[in-house]
Amino acid sequence: MALHFVTDDAASAHPGDAVSLTGSEAHHAAAVRRVRVDETVTLGDGRGAWLEGIVTAATPKQVDVRVTARTDLPAAAPRFVLVQALAKGDRDELAVQAATELGVDAIVPWQAARSVSRWDAKADKGIARWRTIVREAAKQAHRAWIPEVEGVARTTDLVTMAGTALVLVLEPSASDRLTVVASEAVDGRDVVLVVGPEGGIAPEELSALTDAGARLVRLGDTVLRTSTAGAAAISVLSAAHGRW
Repeated sequence: MALHFVTDDAASAHPGDAVSLTGSEAHHAAAVRRVRVDETVTLGDGRGAWLEGIVTAATPKQVDVRVTARTDLPAAAPRFVLVQALAKGDRDELAVQAATELGVDAIVPWQAARSVSRWDAKADKGIARWRTIVREAAKQAHRAWIPEVEGVARTTDLVTMAGTALVLVLEPSASDRLTVVASEAVDGRDVVLVVGPEGGIAPEELSALTDAGARLVRLGDTVLRTSTAGAAAISVLSAAHGRW
């Protein structure tokens, strides 16, 4: 499979055009991935544009590609949105990376009541970090659309989501299995998966979400870590909705 790179210039490029990678993307292409002249690569803008091309020049400062083909791929529908509770260490980052590789369409960091990690004074830095992780994971997975990382949500924001989206809260004690609920019709609504922190979702949060129309679902008879639950749930949805 051809190496894949991301550049905003892919948005307006067509067969016969030349696209240049510069900065960190050029360095990554030439020095890390070691692309060579006459090698076939793919380029994208992260918003559906998908180019095929031939490398015509390759240095760590600039890689030039002659575009040979273009495809415009639509965004997936329904959207799969992961609401990932902030977690200690790198567990939430691992969750974001895996969910991106497995097909999530948007990610919302959630400051849950039991989240050990607190972003109160460093939200901008945390969001920027997640966006970098998502971009690199999407490149690795050769995704035409890079998932959006939205602003930090509070539980009240999730309650609002439940009014317009199918909100599925991963809860080990739930009676409904995600494998059963996943294939139900969503009528164009987003499917929102809510993953709690290490200590689980607080009872008052569960009550607020279910009162707003969210559904509690479980993945199986075991309890998954916050770093793996979202990825497992995205896999179930992808199979149920024919993406896999």
